[in-house]
Amino acid sequence: MERREGAGRLYVVGTPIGNLGDITPRAAQAFRAADAVCCEDTRVTAKLLAHLEISRPLVRCDENVMAARAPQLVDRLLAGETLAFASDAGMPGVSDPGQVLVDAARSAGVDVEVVPGPSACVTALVASGIPCEHFFFEGFLPRRPGERERRLRELSGVPGALLFYESPHRVEATLEAIARVFPAREAALCRELTKLHEEVLRDAAPALLERVRERGEMRGEMVVVVAPPAPGELPGAAFAAPSAEDAAAALERDIACGLAEGESAGALAKRLAQKYSRRKREVYALVLEAQEQDGDA
Repeated sequence: MERREGAGRLYVVGTPIGNLGDITPRAAQAFRAADAVCCEDTRVTAKLLAHLEISRPLVRCDENVMAARAPQLVDRLLAGETLAFASDAGMPGVSDPGQVLVDAARSAGVDVEVVPGPSACVTALVASGIPCEHFFFEGFLPRRPGERERRLRELSGVPGALLFYESPHRVEATLEAIARVFPAREAALCRELTKLHEEVLRDAAPALLERVRERGEMRGEMVVVVAPPAPGELPGAAFAAPSAEDAAAALERDIACGLAEGESAGALAKRLAQKYSRRKREVYALVLEAQEQDGDA
């Protein structure tokens, strides 16, 4: 899409994942240049702007409202305004709703400028010491135990380290699933990254699970890193690229299977979009179409 004359600019601003000392001068400059700052949680971003001694109107843009708000924000950009988008921590668009706004802005011909900043997944990968020549970032695993373990088995053929975001109250369940699916692999639990109580626990997956159980409740946002498979662990054709026809048929089967198991349309679309490297909204449309067909049957 060619740039629209008279359009403003969208700054996508990376912010600290814990230590405010990681904010960059360029990030501060982007916030000062913006007519308004879009963010997940206005309270979190207000504290960051106060630290920078910057005052700007804040627009809530979390995952619950982003789809409805993005067209309004694009209209403001097309009218010549400059907007900045910041997630609560780290790089926007990585497991947060920023990607929706970036996609909409680019489709409308608005200039998008990314201001790089810290990323929890990459920081954890490096801090873990696990080999990282190749890696796959999954984000959050499904909440339901069966879906969670199934997704891990789907990822077992990835020839690289696996990275997952997790919350404190679900981390033990996630490590249980990892220990079942990858009992021979090392794993690391990284929490409170860049903060005073930063901690990295690394062990064989079953042993790491026991250490976490013994510790009891732990706080802070967490990243789990799973080591790459051993050479003999990968099947010979694990990563053979399917034809377009095969991929479409496989996606259709996975949609039908997920709906039959009661998986929600949103969760199913997110999981399969990641699996097939498709846009979530495209997969979501296919899921809704399959639901309608089931209803008519």
